[in-house]
Amino acid sequence: MGGPSAEREVSLSSGRECAAALRGEGFEVIEIDAAEDLSARLADVQPDVVFNALHGRWGEDGCVQGLLEWLRLPYTHSGVLASALAMDKQRSKEVYRAAGLPVVESVIAKASEVRERHVLAPPYVVKPNNEGSSVGVYLVDAENNGPPQLSDDMPDEVMVETFAPGRELTTTVMGDRALTVTDILTTGWYDYDAKYKAGGSRHVVPAEVPAEIFDACLDYALRAHRALGCRGVSRTDFRWDEGRGLDGLILLETNTQPGMTPTSLAPEQAAQAGISFGKLCAWMVEDASCHR
Repeated sequence: MGGPSAEREVSLSSGRECAAALRGEGFEVIEIDAAEDLSARLADVQPDVVFNALHGRWGEDGCVQGLLEWLRLPYTHSGVLASALAMDKQRSKEVYRAAGLPVVESVIAKASEVRERHVLAPPYVVKPNNEGSSVGVYLVDAENNGPPQLSDDMPDEVMVETFAPGRELTTTVMGDRALTVTDILTTGWYDYDAKYKAGGSRHVVPAEVPAEIFDACLDYALRAHRALGCRGVSRTDFRWDEGRGLDGLILLETNTQPGMTPTSLAPEQAAQAGISFGKLCAWMVEDASCHR
């Protein structure tokens, strides 16, 4: 847990909660804050299974998965390829398109170019191509006078995608089963604060949407999970423009290591399906593997 990414604090919270839950299920748990000595720490501890509660770059993008494969340690969540694909937003969109899943237009552009001109017609969204938790996201609407003035800490290349209006929906996949659909209600953009600060958002689970949309979310999430080659738990996010019916349902991205506190979206959906937080964590340990 922890690690050096922009999502370090979220990861520490997930790790603490998962460790406590696993102890409650009878497991012996050793918590490791991932740093440059991670391989040495793992060699010293010699765990039976690694519960990967890292979020963001290095922990979610195939890097630590490769290390764990090298060490031949079974680990939770997706393997090297699926993790790398899902973290690369542009390449994962290409996988979705090939699988017949609905996505919006997007391009990879130089950050310097994005600061100078509109590379897509507004409204559009600018984000790092390989970060999660809405880190570094800019929404550019039609009323803006000019292109976005991206911060200096944005990467040299960013993804620019057409803005998909509508409601925020999400579906968790657990193994080969899509659990349910959550409607995420906020007063504005579903950004980092809305995701993690108290009162930032409200979750309606199961979502009160037409059966056609509910079933499509379950279907699309499971297809995305399989197309990327995910294993364990993943969560796929959608936007739904209800005025357009099924044509208004757009797949945004798949998170191979969703937040894992008892009130996070994936555990909340598991609870709705009758699976306690402790049992969910225990299932993930039993599902852990490597060499994939």
